[in-house]
Order: sequence, then structure tokens, then C-alpha cells
Amino acid sequence: MENKYIPIVETQMLIRKPVVEVFQAFINPESTTNFWFTKSSGNLIKGEEIIWEWEMYNVSTKIKVKEIVQNKLISIEWDDPTTTVDFEFTEVTEESTYVVIKNYGFSQTGTELIDAVKNNTAGFTTILDGLKAYLEHGIKLNLVGDKFPQIKPSH
Repeated sequence: MENKYIPIVETQMLIRKPVVEVFQAFINPESTTNFWFTKSSGNLIKGEEIIWEWEMYNVSTKIKVKEIVQNKLISIEWDDPTTTVDFEFTEVTEESTYVVIKNYGFSQTGTELIDAVKNNTAGFTTILDGLKAYLEHGIKLNLVGDKFPQIKPSH
């Protein structure tokens, strides 16, 4: 019997800001660098390839912007192996937005798949937590930078 289960990482958060502001926080790296990556080669534009960098880890990734629907959806491909990430935006009120991040298309199997789902769930949850603090309160929590600190061995 073939397994028809298709894993999807899904995280979500209510952000108490207008949908246009929340959407732009992901489109414009001047905002995104306050809660996610540290450097970007540009704004997200459909069909473009962008490089995101996490300078504290000396890591970068190329993303391809598959789709943008203003104030509704950003869809990208990223990582190695490549997966799709959809950022969905729903206006709840004029001053609040529900953000859902879905990550799917995993090629891993077994324990590698479990690790990928676990790591991406934790990662995207961290991103939404940082987004909420930044947009609602103007606080840069440095969650991504503090996720894997350089720990010095004890003597």
C-alpha cells in the first residue's frame, strides 16, 4: 500500500497591524532584516531570484519568487533540497492580519523528513514570533541570531 501522506509544515500568527504593513514586511528586506535574515539582494518580485544571508552563521540561500498576490500571498522556492514556502495573509480587521506560513514539497524520507519538518516548523514559528514583536512593539528580539549561539566550551 502506497503512503499518500504529503507533509506540510504550517505555522500561523495574528499580527495586530494592517495587512498592507504585514505583507510589506516580507516583501521589503529593510523590514524583514529586523526579524529574519540579515541581508538580501533585493525586494521580492515575481520571477526574480534573490539571495538571503544570515551573516552571523555565514549562510546564504537563493530563493525564487514564484507568485505574489498583493496583500494575500507570497510563494517562493528555496533551500536545498528545494521546497515551496507560501506566506498567506488574511485581513481579520483593518488593524489585524492573520499570517499562515506553509512549507511543502519535501523530498526527504524517514528520519531526514522528520528532522526537516521539525526544523522548519520551529524556524517559521520563530520568524512569526519575531515579526509580531517587531511590527507590534518595534522590538528586535534577535531570535534567529540567538537560536544557535556560538557557545564557548567550559573548562
